[in-house]
This record gives sequence, structure tokens and C-alpha cells, in this order.
Amino acid sequence: MAIERERLKVMLVSVSQRANQLITDLLPTDQFSPAITVSGSDEAKRVVIDYPIDIVIINTPLADDFGMQLAIDLSQKETTVVLLLVKAEQYEQISSKAESYGILAIAKPLDRKTFLQTIKLLFATRIKLKKLEQRAEILQTKMEEIRLINRAKLILIDQLKMSEAEAHRYIEKSAMDRCLKRSEIAENIIKTYENKY
Repeated sequence: MAIERERLKVMLVSVSQRANQLITDLLPTDQFSPAITVSGSDEAKRVVIDYPIDIVIINTPLADDFGMQLAIDLSQKETTVVLLLVKAEQYEQISSKAESYGILAIAKPLDRKTFLQTIKLLFATRIKLKKLEQRAEILQTKMEEIRLINRAKLILIDQLKMSEAEAHRYIEKSAMDRCLKRSEIAENIIKTYENKY
């Protein structure tokens, strides 16, 4: 499934049922799963432990906290984009602090057009982050494969007295001959000599 077609998971943190309904109604259903709504910081923190959230919208103030610390805590999760809704008179003060944590803040009251533009910005940002996550996972997998192959080479050098080039060639040729990945050959070598190495 292409990333652009995936529906993002949204959590709305707000004590106002009216605001919850207005915001939920504005979220395009083709881009977002039905929003999870919670009223306070503690509840929001519990939700993100069990449920991966792409976008968090915090309508300040909350019942148990203003919402800034929650926004900071959630922004530490590299995969979550946070939007902070603040009263117009607090906007300048809050937004400068929020920006330093990568949190987007907008002033209330919101007009429909501004909110929709902000949501589209959050959506685009989260999609970009997902692509970066996928690249990071690919690189992590490649690094693990390299570590595994290097470990197998060391075993071949130590146990079979091969040179580094010979060990490399052995793993490459075995992978081609057996139609297996180099990492699978490396794992087999490690298992074979595990007790001896």
C-alpha cells in the first residue's frame, strides 16, 4: 500500500466536546482514521503507549494540565506530529517555545480554511516522516546484515584460517550457489561454529 493512501491516526486531546466535534468533522475521512478523543494529559500518554498515533491535536487548556508539557513529551516521539491550539492572547509566547520542540501552534478561534490548511500541512509532514522511517528501517536492516556477515567472516578467518578476501568470497559464492541471501549463509556459519568461537 502506498503511503499516500494510508489513513493517518489522529488523537484529539480536549476538554471541550463542542471543539472535539468541530475538529473531528473537519478531518478528511479519506486521509484520517476516526480520531481518538481524550480529555487530559494522563489519558493521552496512556493511549500513545498502546496505540501508534501519527498526529496529536491538543486543544489547550486541558483539565489536568495546560497541554504544553504533553505536547513536548509527545513531540519527543519521532513519529508523532503535534499541533497545539492556544488562545490568541497566548499565541506569541507559546508558539516560540513550541517551535523549538518541532510543535506547530495556531491561535484560536480557528477559521475553517486555516484549520484545513494546517491539517494538510500536518498530513504532508507526517507522510514525509513515514518515508524517512522506512529509509531508516532499510538502513538498519542493511547494517545488521553487514554486522552478521562480518561476524561470519571473522569466524571463517579464525576457524578455517581464511584470509578476509577468501572469507568474503566464500560467503558470496555460497549465497549464489545455494540461492540464499548472504545473511542466511552468515547465520549458518555462525550457528555451525558458535560453540567453538
